[in-house]
Amino acid sequence: MKERTLHLTRAALIAALYVVLTFLSQIFGLASGVIQFRLSEALTVMPLFYKEAVPGLWIGCILANILTGCAFWDVVFGSVATLLGALGTYYIGRKKPALGPVFPILTNVLIVPAVLQYVYGVKDSYWFLMITVGVGEIVCCGIMGWALYKVYKKIY
Repeated sequence: MKERTLHLTRAALIAALYVVLTFLSQIFGLASGVIQFRLSEALTVMPLFYKEAVPGLWIGCILANILTGCAFWDVVFGSVATLLGALGTYYIGRKKPALGPVFPILTNVLIVPAVLQYVYGVKDSYWFLMITVGVGEIVCCGIMGWALYKVYKKIY
């Protein structure tokens, strides 16, 4: 029972941190849109440490998307991108941690541009949106996430 409580608490903490960091990005207008720079995406490395980070990230993304006013289909598909990225990080990244950030980057680069076009009617090309979303994901998941991984690994 104690271990289950710890896992639930850890998942809830990760979800809460995801929401708070998304709100911080939203203050600067970077949590959604063509150019996205979600500080919360750095947390996508947490499945390298904890299995419960997968549902924590997914629920955190759902809540963040709802609370920042995203459209329904953005809440659905944006959260699915985060879930798939977290699962990839957990299952493959645990064997090769350097690959951990790759999965959230890929899922967001593939899914979010379609959401921007079909849900929000953004007229830019899918390829251009892949680049704009990809740059933000590389910075947040790749660079910031990897830095978080390195720091956390020292204390974990």
